[in-house]
Amino acid sequence: MKTTMRQLALLWVAVLLLAGAPAQADQTDPALDGLFAALKADDGSEIAPAVTQEIWERWLEAGSAEINERVQVGVIAMNAGYLKVAENAFDEVIRKAPNYAEGWNKRATVRFFMGDNLGSVADCARVLELEPRHFGALSGLGMINVQLGDDKEAVRWFERALEIHPHLPGLQENLSILRERLRGKAI
Repeated sequence: MKTTMRQLALLWVAVLLLAGAPAQADQTDPALDGLFAALKADDGSEIAPAVTQEIWERWLEAGSAEINERVQVGVIAMNAGYLKVAENAFDEVIRKAPNYAEGWNKRATVRFFMGDNLGSVADCARVLELEPRHFGALSGLGMINVQLGDDKEAVRWFERALEIHPHLPGLQENLSILRERLRGKAI
C-alpha cells in the first residue's frame, strides 16, 4: 500500500496529539514542522482545528514558569478589557524573554485593541522575525490594514497567512469581501 504525504502528515499529528506538548516548547519546538505540514496536507479541514490548537499551545509555552504566569496574567487582563494591565504584563514578558515570539504577538494584539497600530505593526514584525509561520501575526497585519483602509495591503497579508494555514476560520470570506471592494475601486 502506497502511503501518501497526507496520510503521513495525519499520522504525525496523531502521534503529536497523543504525546502532548513538551515541557519546553515555543516557536522553536521541532514538532511545529510536522504540525504545519499537517495543516497544508489537510485538504478538507478534518484535523485543522486540533492542529491549530496544538500549535497555539506550543507557541504559548514559554519554557519558564515565571514567563508562563505573566503570559496568563496578560491574557486574562486582555480578555477582561484591562488593556493597560495586559500591555504591562506582556512588556515584562518581552523584557525577560525577548526571543519568545508569543510575548510579542500578545502585546501586538493588545496594542491593536488599544488603537496603537504602529506599535502593533512593530510587534508583529518582531514576531515574524522569530517565527515566520506565525499565521496569527500575519492575519493581524491584515486586520490592521483593513482598519487603516488599505485593502490591497490587507489582502497581501491575509494571503500570506493562508499560505501557512489554509484553513484559518473566516479568512477566505474576508478575502472575498476585500477583493470585491478592490474590484469596485478599480472601476
